[in-house]
Parts: sequence; C-alpha cells; structure tokens
Amino acid sequence: MTFLRTAGAFAYTVFAVVFYLVVGIPAFILNVLGLKRFTTLAVYRMGQLWALGLIAITGCTPVVTGREHIPQKGSVCFVSNHAGAFDIILALAYIGRPFGFIAKKELLFLPLINVWIYILGGLFIDRKNIRKALNTINLGIRKIQRGGSMLIFPEGTRSKGRGLLPFRSGSVKLATHSLAPIVPIAISGSYEVFEKEYRVHPAPVRVTFCPPILTADMSPDERRHKLTDQVRGAIEQALDSGDQAAQLT
Repeated sequence: MTFLRTAGAFAYTVFAVVFYLVVGIPAFILNVLGLKRFTTLAVYRMGQLWALGLIAITGCTPVVTGREHIPQKGSVCFVSNHAGAFDIILALAYIGRPFGFIAKKELLFLPLINVWIYILGGLFIDRKNIRKALNTINLGIRKIQRGGSMLIFPEGTRSKGRGLLPFRSGSVKLATHSLAPIVPIAISGSYEVFEKEYRVHPAPVRVTFCPPILTADMSPDERRHKLTDQVRGAIEQALDSGDQAAQLT
C-alpha cells in the first residue's frame, strides 16, 4: 500500500504540473494584460485542487483549525513553521485565498516546478547574497502593499521533525514594513508524510491558523523588537496545544 501511495502521488504530481502548466501560462499572460484579479484566483484554485487531490492520495486526513482567522480580503502575511516539504501542499489546500510565497533560489532550477511557483506569485530568494535577498523581500512587501498576501517560512530551512527552529534575523520584514496583519500558522506531522522515509505515509497532520496579529497598531519599536518573538510564540503555543490534543486522542 505504501508503494502504491508513493507511486500514485508521484504520477499525479507530474501529470498535474504539466497539465496545469498548459492552462497556467495563458492565465499568466492574461494577468500581465490586466486581468489580474480573475486570473490570480483561477490559478490559485487550480493549485488548491491539485493540493487537495494529493492529500487524498497520501491517505492523510489533516486536522485543520482556525481557518476563521484568515482575512478574506486585503493584505495578509502568513508566517509558518517549516516541518517538511508537504507544508506548501497544506498551505495551498487550506489557506483558501491566493498567495505567493518566498522559495529558495535552488527551486528556480527545477523544471516545471519553477514556472508553476512563478505563476502562483512566488518569489525566489538568494539567502547567500544579502543585496539580492533584500530586493526579493522588497518585492514581496510591494505585493502585500498592493493588497495581496504572501507566505514565509522564517526558520529558513525545514526542521525535519526537530521542533521549532530559531527564526532568522529579519525574517518577518515582509509584515514589519508592509504593516499587514500576520496570521501565524503551526504545522505538525508534515515531515512524516514523505521525507522521513521517502515513502508516502498517511501520517497524522495538524494545521492551526492562529488569530491575526495587527502590526499596523504597533509602534515602530514594537514591530522592530517584539514582533518576531510574538509571532514565534504564537506558533510555538499552537504546536504545543496540538501535541497535547493528539496525546488525548
């Protein structure tokens, strides 16, 4: 059964990426021509459908709470811990509104996946080049200020089941400088779905959307010195609560 799930997930992903790419490129062109609102939503819904299908193939039944905390309109910065590669699948499936995300530059060289990330509104960051990384962050800030939403993983790398890692310096600048509400996301169990053994398992997965943190109401000093700890604390508390709930079931 594990082999069938793994083979099925891989085949489904390859097919979906190619199929949606054929549809997504015209949508991207229409976006450039000015039909941004319609095409952005259409492209996201395609990504969401793919993600929900992939979750079904893995056999996972994620426990998702707090979706009522997600603003349906206006600028939003989603900040999530990064347990495994399956995190972006969960985000696509359950955030419920279009968003872009900051991806490491290495994914830029991954055929088909790179184009799909770009079509979804993702940005590629070179963490080894401070000036290029800052330009990417500034581009993300402008996207949010124009009313969009972005997702960031401030740990900078996947924790691979090691718990919540320290946030990198300046990791929440997208929200700090855009003054957008932050919705912290706590994800657990995603590493066990595939990466732990590189075979698909229907592992127990939890996704918690925390209440939004309104950065516009903060003073510049609070945003500069307290915001990162506040966001990290919300994610950490949600992860702990999820672990306790899982032990009781």
